[in-house]
Amino acid sequence: MSDIANNRRAFHDYHILERYEAGMELKGTEVKSIRAGLASLNGAFARVENAEVWLYGADIQPYVRASVEQHEPKRQRRLLLNRAEIGKLFEATAIKGHSLVALRMYWKGSRVKVEIGIAQGKQAHDKRTDIKQKTEKREADREVARFNKKHS
Repeated sequence: MSDIANNRRAFHDYHILERYEAGMELKGTEVKSIRAGLASLNGAFARVENAEVWLYGADIQPYVRASVEQHEPKRQRRLLLNRAEIGKLFEATAIKGHSLVALRMYWKGSRVKVEIGIAQGKQAHDKRTDIKQKTEKREADREVARFNKKHS
């Protein structure tokens, strides 16, 4: 499973409570663009509408060598999930403060999959706590590496 695109900002802005894997309904030119590395998930999110899940804000640039038919870069795309998963996502997003965020896009065999997460927004103090924990971990890892280098 090789990653096509990641939404690193989502992990900074949200607590990810649950993750789901979904297929994505694509046009031929979109698949070619994804293979060329022209996809981005920055700011992408999902919504449950009429018992279907739709992905908004995913940017797949037009394929340069396409002939007549071309796709819109930021069009909404249907995500392919089973009925039980759609029901769980609908219930989860009904809770105030929860939303669906696209986390990453990747290949699984010859299919493009999107990992979406049920997310809850972080407060400013949560972000500061995360930064502090990352800094402490980085410093501890440096000290361990320095110790191991000295005594090996």
